[in-house]
Amino acid sequence: MLSRTADDLYWMSRYLERAENLARMLDVSYSLSLMPQSGRGDGQEALAMLLVITGTMDDYRQRHGELQSDRMLHFLTLDAENPASIYSCLAAARTNAHAVRGRITADMWENINASWLEIRVIAEQGLGRYGATRFCEWVKERSHLSRGATVGTIMRSDAYRFIRLGTFIERADNTLRLLDARYELLGEEEDPDDRSARAYYQWSALLRALSSFEAFAELYRGSPRALKVAELLLLRPEVPRSLRACLEELQAILSSLPGDNGRPAQRLAAELVARVRYTGINDVFEQGLHDWITESIDQLRQLGLAIHSAYLEAA
Repeated sequence: MLSRTADDLYWMSRYLERAENLARMLDVSYSLSLMPQSGRGDGQEALAMLLVITGTMDDYRQRHGELQSDRMLHFLTLDAENPASIYSCLAAARTNAHAVRGRITADMWENINASWLEIRVIAEQGLGRYGATRFCEWVKERSHLSRGATVGTIMRSDAYRFIRLGTFIERADNTLRLLDARYELLGEEEDPDDRSARAYYQWSALLRALSSFEAFAELYRGSPRALKVAELLLLRPEVPRSLRACLEELQAILSSLPGDNGRPAQRLAAELVARVRYTGINDVFEQGLHDWITESIDQLRQLGLAIHSAYLEAA
């Protein structure tokens, strides 16, 4: 496969996954912003943290100055001038999909194109009229339809493998960043065994944002707390959005790609899988959850660079 085609497929799937992940983060942050202020940053800071996670705080302040909820919501969702907005992610996904129409199925293209046409209509209406929660649900629904069209219609060729590579590296990064953001919002000094309603709501909201609330209830007893939630989202292989599940998928996909160019990426993926497979959650907290996550995000970035060097750069 030509590196240009592989690059378009890879980034098409990354942008689609990024749009869904941003909608998930926005949904939980918007819900938390509606909670009564407790002096710990539950209000606008819950939304402002998304600007930090997406690296767009400076851009927002240059354009809008003071942090304001409605402006932040528009900036993160429907702002065509913000390259990290959901609107821009769907636009970029559609551009990449158009470039590789011959390598994806008609169902895949029609779904991506329909999502793009519909979000343009939503942007004309404005988020205030459409509703933030309804919009986030719409983005997740369109992502599910796109994923279903992909899994259900495309051949299991290299094109499919590069699409899945983009999906899982983006998903792993998102899980790490969202867990880190919630933990930082609660505070490093927060007692993991705290029984407050506030802690319960925030950890439950995080689990729901990652579609893992039911999994938590099945695997653990009691209310969600930092230690158990972190173990679920980092180390449990049976949870689809956990770091370990994503890394194992990445390792399997990379191992199935032909040629020797990908050996550095394959080796790094295997090292990352071994790291999470043989690490206990107590080891993670002994190092410090924030430090462990920061290290993992950097390792994922290195894996992404290795994938790009091996497969996506023109020779």
